[in-house]
Amino acid sequence: MKFFRCVLYRTMAPKSTKAGKKELTTETPKISQAIKIDKNGDISIKVLAKPGSKENGITGITEEGVEIKIAAPPIDGEANTELISYLSKLFNVRKSDLSLDRGSRSRTKTVTMSKDSGLTIDKINDLIKLNV
Repeated sequence: MKFFRCVLYRTMAPKSTKAGKKELTTETPKISQAIKIDKNGDISIKVLAKPGSKENGITGITEEGVEIKIAAPPIDGEANTELISYLSKLFNVRKSDLSLDRGSRSRTKTVTMSKDSGLTIDKINDLIKLNV
């Protein structure tokens, strides 16, 4: 099964130059930087965790990753467990389909979703955008 990476471009308002000519600028969506397919075919999601919040939720999307607030303290891996639990409910997949690949002691984390979960990058993007 082959995976194709889809890059979307959003056209911005015309930008004027010194000569008075207008040119169109494009920028890649920030979410495409945060979610990628790794070399094994699994989906890799960069997460900027904010532990100790009142409730779980996605607060925003930046070039560095998806900002997620977590309703657990960053003690003894409780926030990591809560993050995996929240993402499994958000994406409607089993907890065993998700794993924390990097950043167990950092706020910048990489969560890997198994290619057997049945989700695509486009579906994950849609679910994240709906919950921002």
